[in-house]
Amino acid sequence: MLTREEDVDAHALRKQGWTISAIARHLGRDRKTVRAYLDGGRVGGERASSRPDPFEPYAAYCAARLREDPHLWATALFDEVVALGFGLSYQSFTRGLRARQLRPACEPCRPAKGRPVAIIDHPAGQETQWDWLELPDPPGHWDGYRGKAFLLVGALSHAGKWRGVLCESDDQPHLLDALHRVAVKLGGLTRDWRFDRMASVVYPNSGRVTPSFSGVAKHYGVHVVACPPRRGNRKGVVEKGNHSAAQRWWRTLPDDVSVLEAEARLDAFCLDKGDTRLRVIDEHGSKATVAELADAERLRPVPIQAYPALIEVTRTVRPQALVAFRGNRYSVPPELVGQAVTVSHRLGSTSLDISIPRGSGAPVVLARHRRAADGAGVTVRTDDHVRALENAVLSAFTTAPPHRKKVRIPPGAAARAAAEQLLANHADRPTATSSDVVIDLTTYAAAAANRRTLP
Repeated sequence: MLTREEDVDAHALRKQGWTISAIARHLGRDRKTVRAYLDGGRVGGERASSRPDPFEPYAAYCAARLREDPHLWATALFDEVVALGFGLSYQSFTRGLRARQLRPACEPCRPAKGRPVAIIDHPAGQETQWDWLELPDPPGHWDGYRGKAFLLVGALSHAGKWRGVLCESDDQPHLLDALHRVAVKLGGLTRDWRFDRMASVVYPNSGRVTPSFSGVAKHYGVHVVACPPRRGNRKGVVEKGNHSAAQRWWRTLPDDVSVLEAEARLDAFCLDKGDTRLRVIDEHGSKATVAELADAERLRPVPIQAYPALIEVTRTVRPQALVAFRGNRYSVPPELVGQAVTVSHRLGSTSLDISIPRGSGAPVVLARHRRAADGAGVTVRTDDHVRALENAVLSAFTTAPPHRKKVRIPPGAAARAAAEQLLANHADRPTATSSDVVIDLTTYAAAAANRRTLP
C-alpha cells in the first residue's frame, strides 16, 4: 500500500517523465503496486482488502432492481438477495449499497437535487413570482387569525426585490386584495405573473387559468404563467423571499404588535436588508444592489382601484356591541352580542356590511358603515346603535342587593302549582298494593318434596 504522500509523489514524478521502474526504485515499492496507483485502480492511504468482496456478485442484481424501482425498500431487496444466497448481515448489505451508490435519484420525486441546475435568465420587467407562505402561531390578539397567518409574497424575478402582505385566509378574495397591495409595494406591474398550481388561480391538473381569475388578469393586463407540476425551483426567487421572511422576520416578531405593525416591520426589513443585497449582473463580475436593479426595471403602473372582489370574514360580536375588522371596530345592535356575524367588503368601495345568515335565502344586512383606513384604531358607531346600547345597559341596571348564600327561600306559587300537577298525574296512574300481590307456594312445596332424601 502507498501512503497518500507516496501516491502524490508518484503522480508528480510520472508527470515529470519518470518511468514506473524508476518511481518504484525511488519509493522502494513494487512496480505493479505503483502502476495500480498511477492507473487509478487504487487510492492512496487505503489498504485494499485481501479477501474477495462478498457483495460484488450481487451488485449487478441490486443495481437492476433499483433502476426498475428506485423506491424499493432495502429490507425488501435484502430478502430477495438472501433468497439468492447472500450470507452477510443487513448492515453489511446496506453498506454495500451506499458504497457503490446503487440507488438512483428519482427524477419525479427529487427534481432539483442530484441533477444539473441552470440559472434561468429573467429579463427586466418580464416576470413577477407569487407564492403563499403559511406562518404558524400568530399573536392571539389578531382578529380572524385562527392559529395561523398567510403571507402573500411577490418577487421581481429580474431584480430579486420582494414584498409581502399578511392575510387571515388564502382564499381567492384575500388573494386578489393582497395581489394589488403587493404590486403597489413593488412599484408596478410586470408582463407576466408566475404562480404555482394554486387552485384559486389555475386548475391544478391542467395549469389553465380559472374563469374567476381570468377577469383579474384582464384587469391588470398581465399574462398568467403556471409553474410545471412539482417544480418549485422554477420560482426560486420568491421561494428565497419566503425563507427570509420566515426565519428573519416572523421568527423574531414580538407578541405585542398589531397586523399593520407587523407588515411595517416586514417592509422595513425588506428595505434595509433585502434591497441592499449585491447581485452579479454580468460575466465580468460587476455588481449592483437589488434596489438599483429594481429601479432600472420598466414596470407598468398599478390600476388605482383593485379588482372588485368581495371579501367575507366571520367575526364574533364583542360585549360593547362592536365587530373588529382590520384594526377598527364597527357597531351592531346590542342584541347580537356574542353571536357570529359576517363582515363583507368589496374591494374598491368605501363601505362594509355586517350581516347574519337567513336560512337558504340571502343574508340579512344589520349594519352598513363607512370603512375606516386599515389600522386606524377608530370605533365607528351609528346614533341608533348608541341609543340602543344605552337602553340595553340601563334596562339591565338594578339597585337590588346581591343574593345571600345563607337564606331561606321556600317553594313559590309556581313551584307549588307544578308539584300539585305532578301529584295529580301520579294519582291517575294505577298503583300496586299489598292485596294485589299473590304468592303461590305450591311450586316451592313440590320442589321441597323431591329433596326429602339426600342425593
